[in-house]
Amino acid sequence: MPWYTLIIGIAGLAAMLMILLTAISYYFYNLAIKRTSKAFLNENPDLVHIHTNDSSSDKDSSPAHNVQSTPIVGAGAKWVEAQNYETLRMTTHDGLVLVGYYLAAKTPTTLTVILAHGYSSQGKDMGGIARFYYEKFGYNVLLPDDRGHGSSEGDYIGFGWPDRKDYLQWIQVMLEVVGEKAQILLHGISIGGATVMMVSGEELPEQVKVIVEDCGYTSVHDQLLYQLKRIYKLPAFPILPATSLLTRLKAGYHFKEASALKQVAKNKLPMLFIHGAEDRFVPVEMVWPLYEACKADKEILIVKGAGHGMACLTDKTAYEEKVSSFVGRYMHSV
Repeated sequence: MPWYTLIIGIAGLAAMLMILLTAISYYFYNLAIKRTSKAFLNENPDLVHIHTNDSSSDKDSSPAHNVQSTPIVGAGAKWVEAQNYETLRMTTHDGLVLVGYYLAAKTPTTLTVILAHGYSSQGKDMGGIARFYYEKFGYNVLLPDDRGHGSSEGDYIGFGWPDRKDYLQWIQVMLEVVGEKAQILLHGISIGGATVMMVSGEELPEQVKVIVEDCGYTSVHDQLLYQLKRIYKLPAFPILPATSLLTRLKAGYHFKEASALKQVAKNKLPMLFIHGAEDRFVPVEMVWPLYEACKADKEILIVKGAGHGMACLTDKTAYEEKVSSFVGRYMHSV
């Protein structure tokens, strides 16, 4: 066989492998990152799916609602809809218009919570947690729709990394609405938990007092690696690096830079870590390096028997008591 024939054959094989890898990368990008229906989550045995009369109450036929909602903290959207809330809009640093729902406390207060929702969810799906802060604590409550979710613009899911900058802007919005004396708490679940941890490593205004993260992951890379192996039984290399590169090109971030672990190591604010002991979607093992990385005042609550995002529903009393006692040390009525 002539040497050039061998070279042509090797080059052809390499080209075919590159085309195949590109196709696989686009498949996983479209599956996990692109703003599309996430119906595949309905078949995931690691998620508990709650079907209530509330589960679709905040959906409409607008084009923006092209991500299926998968509630992870129970019913609440209908409760939000029944409140006298205000719809806020803000434009991000990269030109997206994001939407948030603001509930002013019944009695004027500086105490304010910004809630961060989970994957393929939207702000109003955090209604159960919002009700806790609104009715029991008397807080002002903001429930943003993250980029690529709900009524907000965006054609990709940021997994908390580009979103961290969006939440910095939402904090500024709350300072404008509530005033410079605002006391702000960040509370996130799942991707929202990772988001508030990613926010924690940024320079935050003094009005942000405390952070509660519930079942967040160490990094986007770690979370997708775990899911790639658990669900698809596939090796990380070369699929994950290739999909990360595609995400960098199309969404502006890559998986390893999106690290809650590195951000928490820079955090200076009190942080409460919450995780379900039976979480198989974001494994409970991820919470321990996050907890250890935090050098600020911190506490942890591991809820026995709780799956992903189910800590509050599994043991509501323990959840609310821990949040109340921890947050209460840093948020004070004026």
